[in-house]
Amino acid sequence: MLADENLLTQFEIGLNPQNLKDSPIPATIIGYGEISAIFQIADQPDAAFKRLPLFSNRAAAETYVQQYHEYCRLLIDAGLGLPDHQTCIIEPPDRPVAVYIVQRKLPQERFGHRLIHAAAGEGIQTLLENIVSEIDRIWQFNQSARPALELAIDGQLSNWVRLENENGPATVFIDTSTPLFRKNGVEQLDPELFLKSAPAFLRWVLRLFFLNDVINRYYDPRLVYMDLAANFYKEQQPALIPLAVKIINTMASENMTPLTEEEVAGYYRQDRLIWTLFLAFRRLDRWLTTKLFRRRYEFILPGKIKR
Repeated sequence: MLADENLLTQFEIGLNPQNLKDSPIPATIIGYGEISAIFQIADQPDAAFKRLPLFSNRAAAETYVQQYHEYCRLLIDAGLGLPDHQTCIIEPPDRPVAVYIVQRKLPQERFGHRLIHAAAGEGIQTLLENIVSEIDRIWQFNQSARPALELAIDGQLSNWVRLENENGPATVFIDTSTPLFRKNGVEQLDPELFLKSAPAFLRWVLRLFFLNDVINRYYDPRLVYMDLAANFYKEQQPALIPLAVKIINTMASENMTPLTEEEVAGYYRQDRLIWTLFLAFRRLDRWLTTKLFRRRYEFILPGKIKR
């Protein structure tokens, strides 16, 4: 057991999403997802807590938790290594039901997006080769499991941790909170969950024009690898993109059209614009909710992101 559910309940009840210092149980933000914040809470240094305040009732939260654990089992079946994990459903009075995903906290300096700044050339090449090899396990699994099962994955650098264990190095995947998988072609996760953190005035646009594209990209090997290569722009290491493209084109399936550096640059420009606008609208929504309508805003947004 990684976490005390009673402690998490007290933490959620006392949490002030817009001012953590006002929360009675101390916490530190250690990361952000698109629809979540990741904490270290109180005196539990060995656990990372990902908070998802997305659910209107316990039944919806339980459905998500079931899908989450099934996705984790399927990733393991595909050959990926995952950290120890558990889930907790928290029901604070008169507030959305929250799910906390608790994972064994891994060394921050061993995350992929940090290693590319610290490692030498050969180490970066080895890291990339290992990440591409791990992602390829998903496509191999899908080839043998379709149409009954099909997995998706977000392969960006910050989702991988390179560990040195007694049995040798291991690459661990940590981004399990978006359990995207299909059974007989049917998406198992309710796609509306992606919209819970979006401003209400944007949801119809996102639903109409972007939702399917956002989900489908994680099932497409070429787009997953494109996103991985483009990640080097976000991490301020564009000089490594030629190496990333070369490794991906060498190791990916012979049926995949090779990536080009020009495509990666174009993909990143579009992706950066989409997420910059999305975050700007979320900040506007937070201001309207808290300042104009005087209501509680449940999500914790990052500060300025360097892209």
